[in-house]
Amino acid sequence: MVRIVVVGSLNYDTTTFVSHLPQPGETVLGSRTTSDTGGKGANQAVAAARMGADVAMVGRIGDDDAGRALLEVLERENVDSSSIVVDASAPTGSAFIMVDEIGENMIVVNSGANATLASTDLPLAEIGSADVVMAQLESPVDVVTRAAELCRGTFMLNPAPAQPLPAALLDLVDILVPNRSELGVLADIPTPTTPDALARAIGLVGVARTVVTLGGDGAFVAVDGHYTHIPAPAVGAVDPTAAGDAFCGALAAAVGKGMGIVEAARLAVVAGAVTVTRVGAQSALPTLADVEAFDG
Repeated sequence: MVRIVVVGSLNYDTTTFVSHLPQPGETVLGSRTTSDTGGKGANQAVAAARMGADVAMVGRIGDDDAGRALLEVLERENVDSSSIVVDASAPTGSAFIMVDEIGENMIVVNSGANATLASTDLPLAEIGSADVVMAQLESPVDVVTRAAELCRGTFMLNPAPAQPLPAALLDLVDILVPNRSELGVLADIPTPTTPDALARAIGLVGVARTVVTLGGDGAFVAVDGHYTHIPAPAVGAVDPTAAGDAFCGALAAAVGKGMGIVEAARLAVVAGAVTVTRVGAQSALPTLADVEAFDG
């Protein structure tokens, strides 16, 4: 079985559903509020496990109820949590999410213990022997860079939340998985929207294998200067919160199993599409059977 190590964040999410997303200074009334375990790292770990991979999670949580809830979910999802550090000095990370009637969202993240993750927390043997190591940017960049240095398999980076990154890190990335806006930040240009603009931005960033997630438009895959657009199936979007994480987890699992990156991205697009039809973060992530049975 393919082995994936995820280095990243673990959060506890609170989501409120609203008629529309507020403007600065505006108050809106919510219709209902839900809670779920989340964090980009933990979401991607669960997503990859549900797609049939053997997954280990590396990160930090607080010594609190939210952290214990995250550990319980990871155990239930058969994600190895032995490399998760319990930090007595910081709370578990949290995310506050608003979702409007057309499925758009706004998210505020309080990093908490995620910000205290250190390079010394990285399990050297686990990372060195993994088929795929996957990271995001809700953890310190120096820790992500060190994980990339230790990786002997495929290093996959989801550069979210968006921020400029040093060339020393980008040079270590085997597969980059940004959305449009994240790609624009990395390339230091306005958000690219057309295929030509996406291709130009990918060239400026310099990672030969890049998969750009396009939300309802699918994905744009670059492999050594060759480009493929993969459309997304039409679905009724309910909550897009973990769609990108579902995509990344599915992509990592498929690539780890030896699937070509374009075909892996086709599967990942369907995983993301299934996710937006469900409410929540980890609770919304599909299994491989869900993806294979999808008829859209």
